[in-house]
Amino acid sequence: MTSVVLEEIPDRLTLAVDISNCQGNCEGCHSPFLRADIGEELTPEVIDFLIDDNFGVNCFLFLGEGNDMDALLALADHLNEKYPSLEVALYSGLKHVDERVWDHFDYVKTGPYKRAYGPLNERTTNQRLFRLKRGGGIDSAEDITYRFWHKGIDPNRQ
Repeated sequence: MTSVVLEEIPDRLTLAVDISNCQGNCEGCHSPFLRADIGEELTPEVIDFLIDDNFGVNCFLFLGEGNDMDALLALADHLNEKYPSLEVALYSGLKHVDERVWDHFDYVKTGPYKRAYGPLNERTTNQRLFRLKRGGGIDSAEDITYRFWHKGIDPNRQ
């Protein structure tokens, strides 16, 4: 399933694509059907069609990692090479993502949803959204989770 969203990546008009075969098992998951192997295979050709069909998006978001990291990274590379002005994001429900992820994406969300801590828009959340310098690896990661909180004030700034 795909949708164009304004709320997943700050200041971006994002084409969000659900990825099945989710490896997580979050209590209270809003999309438990994604644990199954369902839907159409996401290929470079399908991505090209989706982008052509959704004029104006400036970010492509994978909602999940699936179970084939090499395939996911190849799709991210396709996006990076063919659409250099399009930002690429990954929402992972895992606490620790494959270290290769940090070199292929502009945004990475980590952490399983935990009801007791709340979603990204709660200051108590255990989840984090990182803005990356593409190709800069984990060392370029800036935690921008605060952008989801009321007024988006960086709690680290005085």
